[in-house]
Amino acid sequence: MADVVGAGLSDEKEAENDEKRGEKCVRNRGVRMGEINTKDMAETLSFYQRRTVRKEQHDTPDSDPSLLRFMCAELTRGYFLEHDEAKYTERRERVYTCMRIPGELERLMTFGVFLCLDAFLYVFTLLPLRTFLALLRILTIPCCGLGGARLLQPAQVCDLLKGLIMILCFCMMHYVDYSMMYHLIRGQSVIKLYLIYNMLEVADRLFSSFGQDILDALYWTATEPKSRKRAHIGVIPHFFMAVCYVFLHAILIMVQASTLNVAFNSHNKSLLTIMMSNNFVEIKGSVFKKFEKNNLFQMSNSDIKERFTNYALLLIVCLRNMEQFSWNSDHLWVLLPDVLMVILSEMAVDVVKHAFITKFNDITADVYSEYKASLAFELISSRQQNAYTDYSDSVARRMGFIPLPLAVLLLRVVLSCVKIQGALSTVCLLLFYLGLLTLKVLNSIVLLGKSCKYVRQAKMEQKLFEKTPTAPPAKTASRPSKPKPSSSPVTPKVERPVTSITKQPMPRAEIIDPAPSPVVKETDPVETPPATPSPKAEDTATPPDSPEMKHRSPKKDLLEIDRFTICGNRIG
Repeated sequence: MADVVGAGLSDEKEAENDEKRGEKCVRNRGVRMGEINTKDMAETLSFYQRRTVRKEQHDTPDSDPSLLRFMCAELTRGYFLEHDEAKYTERRERVYTCMRIPGELERLMTFGVFLCLDAFLYVFTLLPLRTFLALLRILTIPCCGLGGARLLQPAQVCDLLKGLIMILCFCMMHYVDYSMMYHLIRGQSVIKLYLIYNMLEVADRLFSSFGQDILDALYWTATEPKSRKRAHIGVIPHFFMAVCYVFLHAILIMVQASTLNVAFNSHNKSLLTIMMSNNFVEIKGSVFKKFEKNNLFQMSNSDIKERFTNYALLLIVCLRNMEQFSWNSDHLWVLLPDVLMVILSEMAVDVVKHAFITKFNDITADVYSEYKASLAFELISSRQQNAYTDYSDSVARRMGFIPLPLAVLLLRVVLSCVKIQGALSTVCLLLFYLGLLTLKVLNSIVLLGKSCKYVRQAKMEQKLFEKTPTAPPAKTASRPSKPKPSSSPVTPKVERPVTSITKQPMPRAEIIDPAPSPVVKETDPVETPPATPSPKAEDTATPPDSPEMKHRSPKKDLLEIDRFTICGNRIG
């Protein structure tokens, strides 16, 4: 019995000893781990003391926390930003993007404003000469005869229509009294004028969007081939629609100029301050919306058009005020602070708006260089021999700026402010016209040189001279869906330029790499066989299928377009 009890006690002691050995091993392992953690923390956080760490390790977990321990932990805890390097690098790039936006945006705005100026000066300088040449062509037909050619070329028909619209609208504007409109607006309250100004801005955008469609419909109706089935109401109804549009739009811009003139001449300048604060409301309506690159491009073009229109309105206001004060130069210095306030507020609003739009939509500042290259692409395309539109119409479609109504209003204001009487006034008017013509030529040369430079930088020469064939409707059904591989030409012919690059700006990675020739096949599966001549091949001096045209490289063609821009590059 005693042996059994002794054996049981010895077994219990051995079990207790085993448990103690296990606890000791666990404790030793924990101490070693604690030393390792202490060393790691001491190496990573230099302001931690090893003694403090060891003291905290020996504390029991159920001990009461103290305010001193909490404050020490808050004052001495550390962190590493490099553990989230990607996020902080992205935030830094956003800051750099916002810092680059003002410069990139102003370069785009300056280029766009000069494009609008070129289209605006065209109405006063080259359009009268082109209209005169079209009339001279009509008058010399009985003497020279047609000789199998058409009566007028499509471009001459469009120039003649533009000239007639300008003359009719200018005559109609003489029946609108600017002074009566000014005093009528001046008698309204400030709140009414604020609402009127907002309504006029909305109406101006609506008129611009629909007005170019009216003008394009007129041009196409007057120049489309007569062999086709008639599907329109006629040229004369379209012409009267265009005249009514230009006249109404000119009156709308006149009301805008009168409202701005009232704001300039108000005593307390409260109306002008309210109108300038209206620009900041635009930030609220656009910053917090989702924008893609194409939407941002449209907004940039709209801002360019708005800025140029504001410059023209300020010019009209200054002319009217200087005429009221008998062209006293002292009054110009009174108007100058208000003019600068309007311009600077517009620039500040554009910078803030674009900076936050690019920030919220993760768009880089390099996108404005792509927009600039796209506008330059359209300018060079309009200078080609077989261009499909005039450049002023291209600017109107892209930016919404239609120069005809503004030109009619400016002519009306200038002729009402300046009296032309006598031979000296006529000579001064002729010299002024020659000055405008010189400015137009120099501006066009500089813009063409800069555009060629931007196109080369974007590597878009190949896209500029890609082939986009247009087939007659009668042969489209009998033509196979895909052409044979052996019938595709090695080098694309110089035809109407591809407009896909101007529809939506491509990312920089896509713009830098020029599109290969097979892309043309995918965009137009019903490509014309190379044996079929181009519709405009008769008008060109070199046939499209000639070896000279086939072996001509896009860079040489671009150099031919750029041959007039040596002086422009020196000036720029």
